[in-house]
Amino acid sequence: MADLDVFRQQTRDWLEENCPQSMRTPQRSDNDACWGGRNFTFASEDQKLWLERMAARGWTAPEWPSEYGGGGLSQQEHKVLREEMARINARPPLSSFGIWMIGPAILKFGSEELKRQHLPPIIRGEIRWCQGYSEPGAGSDLAGLQTRAEDHGDHFIVNGQKIWTSYADKADWMFCLVRTNPDAKKQLGISLVLFDMTTPGVSTRPIKLISGSSPFCETFLDNVRVEKNQVVGEINAGWTIAKYLLTHEREMIGGMGRTAAGQKSLPQIAVDAVGLEDGKLADGMLRGELATWDLDAAAFALTAERVLDEAKAGQGVGAASAMLKYYGTELNKRRQELMVALHGSDGLLWEGEASREGAIARNWLRSKGNSIEGGTSEVQLNVIARNILGLQ
Repeated sequence: MADLDVFRQQTRDWLEENCPQSMRTPQRSDNDACWGGRNFTFASEDQKLWLERMAARGWTAPEWPSEYGGGGLSQQEHKVLREEMARINARPPLSSFGIWMIGPAILKFGSEELKRQHLPPIIRGEIRWCQGYSEPGAGSDLAGLQTRAEDHGDHFIVNGQKIWTSYADKADWMFCLVRTNPDAKKQLGISLVLFDMTTPGVSTRPIKLISGSSPFCETFLDNVRVEKNQVVGEINAGWTIAKYLLTHEREMIGGMGRTAAGQKSLPQIAVDAVGLEDGKLADGMLRGELATWDLDAAAFALTAERVLDEAKAGQGVGAASAMLKYYGTELNKRRQELMVALHGSDGLLWEGEASREGAIARNWLRSKGNSIEGGTSEVQLNVIARNILGLQ
């Protein structure tokens, strides 16, 4: 405990000295985040500096091994780091599918060559990744994917189409599920491969959503060459890796239900929008709805912390990721509904300074997709019923 107290003080001192003041303000949207990558344009010198300083300590991936550039922190030390960053409202230095999703899979299943090639650039924010899972005919039934990789000796030739590929038009590399043995049972004969998005034959097309933004893309693969040394794990054994990676994706999506570092809490936003009357929120009905949401959000945060502790203790996340994904996305949908209600008619404005360029309405519409992406709520409820509650 004494060592942890020393670490906390050292971390606090370092953050106070190295986190720019502008990086201690609320992150308003995904567009405000630091995604990194070859083509990323930093919003400010402070954003770039904050990433560089945190990456130099390996604190963009605090628990990853230091031999690959990670922080090498223990679970307890990482928790202290999160608490100290929250104390000063520090923004995450890097938002990264590499850290949230493919990095853990490479650490667990990848060859030493793959770890040395990909993990350090992920940690430094030099490479931005996207995920090639869903297809037009294989969404919830992911094992039915048809993108095929034909064996050509030292490489594969990949043909097929992926859909709902988040930020594919901005990504540098893709981690992609392909069928390497079309004659095997559908859960078998699947491999997880990695390739550069500038490889000849790779093209993307944004899908415009009802919110007006285009985070998703269609991705077309026409005779794309993928070297065999870019297969994660064994050839034809990708389904096990895919399921492992999905637990990380669902945990990440579920995190949308939590208040981000530096972001105002919903009750604080309510006070600003509605005002107080005799020390209480003026609108009694909203007061009750906010109290219910706040309690549910606190319970969710504690549950997520417990699942994380269990995972770090070797129990894994497993089916609990479905629970976090389902409840977190439903919580975020409720948050966005309340945001519209709190701001009244202003919450429905689509553009202009008064509406912060329509952020409230756009976020409300965008949240409707949370219960579809990463596995529909119906699929998550089936997983919870079968694997957590033991129902048949």
